[in-house]
Amino acid sequence: MTSLRYLHLDVFAATLGGGNHLGVVIGADDWSSAAMQRFARWTALVETTFLLPPTDPRASYRVRIFTPHKEIPFAGHPSIGSAHAALECGLAQPLDGLLWQECGAGVLPIRVEGRGASRELLLQSPGERVLDTGRDAHPLLAATLTDMELGVLPPALVDGGRRWWLAEVADEAGLRAWQPDHAAIAALARASDSMGLCAFARSDHPDYQLVVRAFPSGVGIVEDPASGAANGLIAAYIVHAEPHGPLARGYRVSQGREIGHDAQLIVHIDGNAIWVGGRSHTVIDGTLEWAP
Repeated sequence: MTSLRYLHLDVFAATLGGGNHLGVVIGADDWSSAAMQRFARWTALVETTFLLPPTDPRASYRVRIFTPHKEIPFAGHPSIGSAHAALECGLAQPLDGLLWQECGAGVLPIRVEGRGASRELLLQSPGERVLDTGRDAHPLLAATLTDMELGVLPPALVDGGRRWWLAEVADEAGLRAWQPDHAAIAALARASDSMGLCAFARSDHPDYQLVVRAFPSGVGIVEDPASGAANGLIAAYIVHAEPHGPLARGYRVSQGREIGHDAQLIVHIDGNAIWVGGRSHTVIDGTLEWAP
């Protein structure tokens, strides 16, 4: 048996327990890929990460990200949560306000703003491309938008670390009440090699300016409570379509309330650089006993 430090985190939570779960294993330097996958399968979390020494001299640390089924190169909330764990465990310190995370998508910067419980971590998205737009952009797209009153921007397929279909809904109430056809979203995701559909609506609420609901049926998840990478793609699409609009400098996002969560994500936009993040909380800090 191997004894390692293990953290269970609440990532992007606006209120305690409102964010996305993440398991982080510290010190599994000699574990094989198969051993990491086996443990990630056992946790049954959407993602489990492993913090390791960097192999790139530019990086503060290295992270490997596993779903219960496979290793993935990049994801938003595992990146923010892993950066939180690296700071909490003393594995890395920011230099000029930045951590540099080595992952399958390269070496990515993470901004560290504030300290303690109020600390916010923001990841720079690895680059986004709008691949197609319009309700007729894919033969299966219309079926996923049934009973949805669309907003200003047309639906779009956007790629950037993860690939998502995006759709703006006309108003917050309509998005929160929407009952999606999950089978139709899954069919679209399989046919387009995408995560699924991410819908968003603008809001006049004083605490947030965008509401987001993400349905990653392409990886077998019904609805995600907090989606860092997807929110980066939404921000990129908004800046692409409305470079001088009211959201083009940044905003706050509410996500997850429809499934009993309460997540808040922060988007900062500096020119062409899009930063997405929020706060993370350590819920469990303990010892993992495991035979790799």
